Amino acid sequence: MDEGTRSLRPRAYLGPVQRLLLDARLRRAVVLLGPRRVGKTILIRHLIADLLEQGVSASRLAYVEMDHPLLHGQSLEGVIQLIEQTIPAADSPRYLFFDEIQSHKDWEKHLKPLVDHRQDLRILVSGSAAAALKRQSTESGAGRFTDFLLPPLTFSEYLQLRPEQPAIREIGVNNYALEDIDALNRQFVDYVNFGGYPELALSPAVRDDPERFVKSDIVDKVLLRDLPQLYGIKDIQELNSLFTLLAFNTAEEVSFEQLSQRSGVGKQTIQKYIEYLEAAFLVKRVFRVDQDGKRYKRERSFKIYLTNPAMHTGLFGARRADDHDFGHLVETAVFAQRFHEGARLNYARWGNDDCEVDLVDSSAALKPISALEIKWSDRFVTRPGELKGLQRFARKNRLRLVWATTRSQFGRSLLGETELRQWPAGVLAFHYGSSAVRGRLADFDARVEGVEA
Repeated sequence: MDEGTRSLRPRAYLGPVQRLLLDARLRRAVVLLGPRRVGKTILIRHLIADLLEQGVSASRLAYVEMDHPLLHGQSLEGVIQLIEQTIPAADSPRYLFFDEIQSHKDWEKHLKPLVDHRQDLRILVSGSAAAALKRQSTESGAGRFTDFLLPPLTFSEYLQLRPEQPAIREIGVNNYALEDIDALNRQFVDYVNFGGYPELALSPAVRDDPERFVKSDIVDKVLLRDLPQLYGIKDIQELNSLFTLLAFNTAEEVSFEQLSQRSGVGKQTIQKYIEYLEAAFLVKRVFRVDQDGKRYKRERSFKIYLTNPAMHTGLFGARRADDHDFGHLVETAVFAQRFHEGARLNYARWGNDDCEVDLVDSSAALKPISALEIKWSDRFVTRPGELKGLQRFARKNRLRLVWATTRSQFGRSLLGETELRQWPAGVLAFHYGSSAVRGRLADFDARVEGVEA
């Protein structure tokens, strides 16, 4: 491993990916999915370094960049034969890492028989064109591929990577020690603006020009190259304009009708484009439920979130904590800790007075189990009764516990028979991110040492 990679702290998802790769019982290839520039290649290099440290011979390891010109037109079987002829290995299994696999035509059709017939191989494939990988893996690799989504940096990962001392730390499962809420909020604001991408989080040079890094290196490559090549999109400017509109309205409720009026693009085209943007992990839709937690039969409206608030910085510049639109970015950042963990998330809005709850957690039976209102204000710590939408939703669904975020204060109170806990948004984001990297849903019974709430 080169010194640059060696100096980078591994992402917290290294362990889960490694367990999938090493588990011989699975007999599956690992398909590493994720947005551009979230560290997929670096994670592969850390996997290789760990295997070497565990005593695996270098002759049993092969890393191949599939977009290399010399491999153009070469089959996966041919590449493996070349590896085995050039670097014989006496022992098995052999570990093969194919990066930028989307550049290899029909990769999934070639990979499937290798998984079926070569039990001596452990294979991981990865690539930047996440939309293509996800579609092809789902369609062709049922039972043979295990998808693993590497998300943007969670807040807990971000604090581990930064050189300054974190203002919060985990001292047990769902148990945290908060050193200084003002320091944590400075770190959280920094994360909202710069935190989702490892390079943006760590490099001062990249931070000085986030627009170039995010827009040129990430967004434009997806919008101008990946999606048009995959889906045959002709009007690239139309797609780009729609994404800019969605990014500007992150964490807000929108409808196809509104988007069509504001963009001049037809509703059916907008629906297709949003599906493409979701497949590329740029945005995520959250659907509306009523007061009973049930989906509407005619879904006219939905909320749209960027999967990484740093994309907003790249498009529109960094925001300060007191800017009028910062609350939407806080909501986006909290949501970004959870969209990839498998939770069933919706938002609730109903009635003539537009009662609303920002996020609703549902069970496998689609019954609400908890709810969260995301605020960037301490106002409701002393006025919890003003959270009327949350209160009515909790009463209607007999919820035991609901949450609301604040800017810097903790609170604990009752909304009728329901317990309301209020935590600073940065603390709750840290909890959600810590839970996600442990590979499970966020636990609602977390606590912070020394804080009543």
